[in-house]
Amino acid sequence: MDDVFVPYKNHDHIEKVAADFLHKYHPKDVYPTPIEEIVEFKLSIDIIPIPGLHEIIEIDGFISSDLSNISVDEYVYKHRQGRYRFTLAHEVGHAIMHEGVYRHRGFNTTGDWKDFMETFPENEWSWLEWQANQFAGLILVPSHHLEKRIKHHSKQIKALGIKNEAVAMDRIVELLARDFVVSREVILRRIDKEKKKI
Repeated sequence: MDDVFVPYKNHDHIEKVAADFLHKYHPKDVYPTPIEEIVEFKLSIDIIPIPGLHEIIEIDGFISSDLSNISVDEYVYKHRQGRYRFTLAHEVGHAIMHEGVYRHRGFNTTGDWKDFMETFPENEWSWLEWQANQFAGLILVPSHHLEKRIKHHSKQIKALGIKNEAVAMDRIVELLARDFVVSREVILRRIDKEKKKI
């Protein structure tokens, strides 16, 4: 698949795309972002749980080449809410930013997707995934909400008399993960990217 080219999109560009997306599909601007409802009811994308998807192709989910459905590992769908939400947001990122890469590639099944992925140039694939990850983090943990919640939880932690910075940081990250219904890893990446000081 030598003709694959992933357009350059830096973090600032993706941040604007994410802000536009939220303005259009989630104008109420409350958290956690209702990504499942946006996917199903506003984007009209079907969500299809597949038993053992991760064991078959080592991913939590993928969007079909016609962008009409997102297949997701059934265990993640049922038991890993933060991971499930991130998977949906990640795949929506592909739909929004990579339509030209996905359309007309003709994959809908797990086997088709695996064939598509295996012929995708590694350097382009890494870039594609980085962009979708950035988008997902930005729509699930919007900057303005993150900043406010960091301040809120920092104040709470200080009021408890917790002075050890590592302990305070660990607790704040845990509370933020609950606020936004994402994993700790997503919160840590967002804090690092935003250079927020706790």
